[in-house]
Amino acid sequence: MKSVQIYTDGACFGNPGPGGWGVILRYGSVEKELSGGVEGTTNQRMELMAAIQALGALKEPCLVQLHSDSAYLINAFNQGWVNNWQRNGWKNAKKQPVENQDLWQKLIDLANKHEVTWIKVKGHADNIDNNRCDLLAKQAGEAVNKK
Repeated sequence: MKSVQIYTDGACFGNPGPGGWGVILRYGSVEKELSGGVEGTTNQRMELMAAIQALGALKEPCLVQLHSDSAYLINAFNQGWVNNWQRNGWKNAKKQPVENQDLWQKLIDLANKHEVTWIKVKGHADNIDNNRCDLLAKQAGEAVNKK
């Protein structure tokens, strides 16, 4: 299996409001950047969309290290939230419907095609790749906002 490093980030101007997502994919010396924007969205949806777009860009099953500053994204996998939601009929611990279920289901399906290690990084700090993804996400969100 190929080993791929992924960095993701999402941004939103207003919550909800226009937003964007940014991704860096790295396989050996090959690097690819992806980004996109959405008119009416939330920061959490953009964090999930970044991971969806990143994993969806992989053409074959890979060993993936996915880095994100989103505790919402990383904790959902590392702390077993997604397993609990599925087992509980997409209800959270408070017996309420899980927010962003549509995106979580897409992300789970994509993640199941790979061996993913979910890694939390500190946001807006000294991680060059996370900062680059933040910039890509903001630029994509700003482009949507100007339309």
